[in-house]
Amino acid sequence: IVVIYPLLWMALSGFKNNAEIFGNPFALPVVWSWRNYVLAWNQGVRDYVTISVIVTVASALCTVLISASTAYGLTRTRMPGKPLVIGFVLGGLMLSPTVAVIPLVKMMQALGLYNSFWALIVLYTAFRIPFSTFLIRAYMLDLPREIDEAATIDGATEGQTFWRIILPLCRPIIVSCIILHVLFAWNEYLFAMIFSGGDKTLPVGLTSLMATHGTNYAVVFAAMTISALPIVIVFFAAQRYFIRGLSEGIGK
Repeated sequence: IVVIYPLLWMALSGFKNNAEIFGNPFALPVVWSWRNYVLAWNQGVRDYVTISVIVTVASALCTVLISASTAYGLTRTRMPGKPLVIGFVLGGLMLSPTVAVIPLVKMMQALGLYNSFWALIVLYTAFRIPFSTFLIRAYMLDLPREIDEAATIDGATEGQTFWRIILPLCRPIIVSCIILHVLFAWNEYLFAMIFSGGDKTLPVGLTSLMATHGTNYAVVFAAMTISALPIVIVFFAAQRYFIRGLSEGIGK
C-alpha cells in the first residue's frame, strides 16, 4: 500500500484536470481520457525518454562489461600487488560525485563532451564501476576454480573462459548490477542538469513542464507516470534475478 498507492494516485491524476486534482484529489477521474498523456508525450517527454534510454543503456553496458572484466582479473588471475589494486578500485566507493563537479566540468569541456549526453555516459560509467566491481567480485569469489582448470585443459584461452564460462555463471549478479545502474542513471538529476545541456534526460526535462504561473499538473503527473513506467516494468520483470544475485553475492 505504501509503495503502490502513490504510484497509482499519480497515474490516475494524469486523467484529471487541475480543478479535479485540487478539488477532490483522492477521487477517481470524472472523465477517462488519454489527452494529458498525449500532451505530455508531445511536449517533449518523447525526446527526454529517448535520451534517457540512450544514456541508461549505454552506461549500463559499459559499466557491467568493465566491472565484470575487472572482477575477473581480481579473482581469477595472478597479478602482483593485487590487494593494492583491489583497494584502489573499491576506494572509488568513498568518492562523492558532487565534490568533483567543478574539475569534471573542466574535463568534459576539454574533451569536447560538455553539453551532450556523451558526458553523462562517461560519468555514470566511471562512478558506478567501483560498486558494480564490488558486487561481481564477491559473486565470483565463490565460483570453484576447477571450472577454470577444466576450461584450460579443454584448450580455452583466458578470454574464452571469461566470455563463455564465467560470465554466464554470473548472470544473476550481472542482472542485479544492471537493475541498480538503471535505477541510478534513469533518476539521476545533478549531473544530468549540469552536463546534458540540450540533451535533457527525464529528471531534467520534467522540470521544464513546470511553469511559474498556470502549471497544468495533470500533464505533469502524466509525464511522471510515463517516466516511472519503464523502471517499474524492468524491475518486476527481472526481480527474480535481482534478489537472487544480491542474496548470493553479498554473503560471499
